[in-house]
Amino acid sequence: MKRIPSAAHEGRVVAVLAYAGIVAAIMQTLVVPLIAQLPTMLGTTASNASWIITITMLTGAVATPVAGKLGDMYGKRSVILILTAPMVVGSAVCALSSSVVPMVVGRGLQGLGIGIVPLGISLLKDVVPPRRLHSSIALMSASMGVGGALGLPFAAAVAENADWRVLFWVTAGMSVLIAVLVATLIPAVRPDAEERGRFDLLGALGLGAALVCLLLAVSKGSDWGWSSGTVLGLFVAAVVILLVWGWWELRTPHPLVDLRVTARPQVLWTNAASILVGFAMYAQSLVIPQILQLPTRTGYGLGQSMVAMGLWMAPAGVFMMAFSPVGAKITARFGAKVTLALGGLTIAIGYGSAQALLGSTWGLLVVTILCAAGVGLAYGAMPALIMGAVPHHELGAANGFNSVMRSVGSAIAAAVMGVVLAQMTTDFGGHPLPSLSGLRVALLIGTGVAVAAAVIAALIPVRGETSPRRGGKAADPSRRDASDDPGSEVARALA
Repeated sequence: MKRIPSAAHEGRVVAVLAYAGIVAAIMQTLVVPLIAQLPTMLGTTASNASWIITITMLTGAVATPVAGKLGDMYGKRSVILILTAPMVVGSAVCALSSSVVPMVVGRGLQGLGIGIVPLGISLLKDVVPPRRLHSSIALMSASMGVGGALGLPFAAAVAENADWRVLFWVTAGMSVLIAVLVATLIPAVRPDAEERGRFDLLGALGLGAALVCLLLAVSKGSDWGWSSGTVLGLFVAAVVILLVWGWWELRTPHPLVDLRVTARPQVLWTNAASILVGFAMYAQSLVIPQILQLPTRTGYGLGQSMVAMGLWMAPAGVFMMAFSPVGAKITARFGAKVTLALGGLTIAIGYGSAQALLGSTWGLLVVTILCAAGVGLAYGAMPALIMGAVPHHELGAANGFNSVMRSVGSAIAAAVMGVVLAQMTTDFGGHPLPSLSGLRVALLIGTGVAVAAAVIAALIPVRGETSPRRGGKAADPSRRDASDDPGSEVARALA
């Protein structure tokens, strides 16, 4: 493996990959402030315009495990460079769009860029020395939250003060910069020839089809009706396709996702916790902005403008990245499962405190910072648990699959919170708005989910053994499964 000789060079590598993750995450929230204006801007219905947001989630979920596997086979740096192309093209297509169809196509291309995040996390193990691996993983993981948080005020400010097309020209330029920085500052680390294998095209198509059916049903269920034939048919199709896909993956010699590795208790339980953390992260980003923007005449809304709402939400993302070194130190000392459990508990405290802080913008700022701190802890711990339990040549695919689990959790959060807030409303000037009781119920659900994530994290079964290098002290159990891979350095690097 090639190592970076200079500490300054190491810092540049981590900074470049974190920047790439931030830009990829910005793509996900870029059009959120424009939701209300999209039908008028593009001459379409609100239902059709919602696809502009949904499509990025769908393409991102499908592309992430595929990109991870291709990265394992052909080099993660190369695949990251390839993923910048659809981000640039998609941004340009969106900027030039005047109707909904090209906009949806462009947004779909932008969504492919989210595969950069798990690739960057896996690449860190190849190019960052052991002493910096924990902190680098935590920083890269936090980039998703930072990008999502910074994207809101950025998009809102542009939407209110300039042509909305500027948003997409800016992201096109940011994507070009990713390619330049990665090409010039990230070293190429080629996988060993025996690790390459073959690309499982049928597996990729099967997993993609199953994810599209599942996420489409979850994200559009409230619009189409949960009992409608379309939604029920999508759920059934998702289950059937997943069963057939699993059968195929267990029998093909070069699977897209090695289900035997994924079924290892450490990986399986980490992915289960990831679904819940993904839910908890996304739920508060749906509820808190509504409280901030609801009219003050409701008695519980805070009457903030779009830009002000984004600015109140932005510090949470910055805090998440600033807090990532703390999570790295906790992981290095106590193990990644402890960090993940603490992350879940911190998110739960954030949700719980919201019950008493709903009436203040400063109070909600505290809520978002607590939730962001918890997500930062959890997101930094998940890759460490995954990387400590899978062979080196499966790192990209395993991290990609873990990212898919987070996306599934976020999609479920969108559906659940959408139903709660749509069913528990109050009439305001002839328009239904989320009621105070509905908002409190949504926050209670978030609290429960975060607690469940902490409990699952605490129960993650990891193996420990006596370490002769430390005079008989137990090695960090959260990384013990790395011994299954003779070439893995995770346990040695972080013990």
